[in-house]
Amino acid sequence: MKILIVNKFLYPNGGSETYIFEIGKQLERLGHEVQYFGMEHKGRIVGNKVNSYTSDMDFHGNKAAKLLYPFKIIYSREARRQIRKVLEDMKPDVVHLNNINFQITPSIIDEIRAFEKESGHTVKLVATAHDYQWICPNHMMRIPSSGENCDKCLSGKYMNCAKNRCIHNSRVKSLLGTIEAYLYKSRKTYAKIDKIICPSVFLYNKFSRNEAFREEDLVVKHNFFIKGEDYDEIMKLPKKDYVLYFGRYSEEKGVGTLLTAVKDLPEIPFVFAGSGPLEKYLDGENIENRGFLSGTELHKLIRQARFSIYPSEWYENCPFSVMESISYGTPVIGASIGGIPELIGDGRSGLEFTSGDADELTDVIFKLWNDTEKQDSMEKECKNTGFDTVESYTDWLVERIYK
Repeated sequence: MKILIVNKFLYPNGGSETYIFEIGKQLERLGHEVQYFGMEHKGRIVGNKVNSYTSDMDFHGNKAAKLLYPFKIIYSREARRQIRKVLEDMKPDVVHLNNINFQITPSIIDEIRAFEKESGHTVKLVATAHDYQWICPNHMMRIPSSGENCDKCLSGKYMNCAKNRCIHNSRVKSLLGTIEAYLYKSRKTYAKIDKIICPSVFLYNKFSRNEAFREEDLVVKHNFFIKGEDYDEIMKLPKKDYVLYFGRYSEEKGVGTLLTAVKDLPEIPFVFAGSGPLEKYLDGENIENRGFLSGTELHKLIRQARFSIYPSEWYENCPFSVMESISYGTPVIGASIGGIPELIGDGRSGLEFTSGDADELTDVIFKLWNDTEKQDSMEKECKNTGFDTVESYTDWLVERIYK
């Protein structure tokens, strides 16, 4: 089988890039041909045989180039031309879309279907919805100026984006996002996709409320856990006496709420691992800030925590961090928002609290910290959770989605 994986970034940049690289490697191990299409960049690590990509769009670059961006981020004729070269050379059986808006644009969906019609070659068109971009122009379902979680655009009333300046609190950017959303709604572009993978039931329910998507084209599948080569050795490590937060230090991640709880629990040691705008506030006597960590160093820290905290205040989809913590046998206290509750199962591999409620979070942390029997039972439950590995997830893709 020939699979073309499409994503705007073809270098390590975030969760969607981890997703495409791991799936791509596993598909190749299974004997499939895999090529990639996206934006050219000096850090690009994957590609296609004809070296065809869209231009690198640096939103912080020179002013002359940026003059054309408002047109290119809505509908990219360049992306259509460049992906056509790959399609004609490769003749893929499957095109798997990931994050494509702005740098590539959904214009390529039209080109894929045009190629199929003109060539007579059947293409299975699949997408993974890593965020809410196709139903919310700012992709987060959150108004940045107020911090309010919002579903005003779900029914297709995208003018709310411009009204509330939802994209970077900018009138111009929000208007462009609104125009883009209405354009693809009017063209019924997303109805041309055969299957859309929703990494959470929460996201599935939001997509199904938008008339641009047919319910039969949506399928739920949680993301996979990436098991490192040192996993078995790390799992032998004993627990230590600390509570862990790892991730971005920002308001939407709930770090402000968590820090309020931390200050009310001076007897409990907290370890933070990450970076972000709220880092300057990590100054309590019971706080140890390890900064940004990755790989084995981070995995050991996760494994040895009594439990971790994921206090997000926006509609998380299927956070890798929660899956990672549980997979290393570390229970999670998670905010009851978005797709988080689906992963922790309140009372089994973690506990829930009302997102943004510092008093409730304080209470839940205190009770779990002082209940070692509960910690032990949750650790055992974590080990039995059984999230998909990239191997089992890719098998599912090939057998259930690509065919």
